[in-house]
Amino acid sequence: MPLTPTLIGHLSQGDVQAVSRQNRLPVDATTPDTLLVAMTTVTDTISDLMGSTNTEQPTLDRCGQYRKLVWFYFRTGGATTTYRVLARVIDENGMPLGTGWQQIVSGALPGGANTWGRLEIPSDTEGFYDQYRIEVRRTSGEDYTLRSKLIGVR
Repeated sequence: MPLTPTLIGHLSQGDVQAVSRQNRLPVDATTPDTLLVAMTTVTDTISDLMGSTNTEQPTLDRCGQYRKLVWFYFRTGGATTTYRVLARVIDENGMPLGTGWQQIVSGALPGGANTWGRLEIPSDTEGFYDQYRIEVRRTSGEDYTLRSKLIGVR
């Protein structure tokens, strides 16, 4: 049985363009959005990445369009540090749908003094939460500076 050629193409400016090795399918590359860049002094008091101890204050707002957040950080100290990521959904008036926060992940912040780290939030599912609160607390050692960058991935 003879093979019949299949036309694969894409629409470009009103014309169908055939796809070949020289004329590949266009890819709509989306760049992640930087949501937060912060420098935090990590102490033995629970605070978010912005230094807020108000437990109802979100660290990030208007994140419903992102399926995942990626948290890059640089630690200047090696003190044992716990972190906790909380999330919630809000209504059209900006009010949380329920009371409190849902804990997404918690643990010890990986890395020692003068090391980089990367955490995906959530790590094994998709997010699409409207608000996040990211808390850190030093549980031993000395205070240190934590530099953070959070990006949203659609």
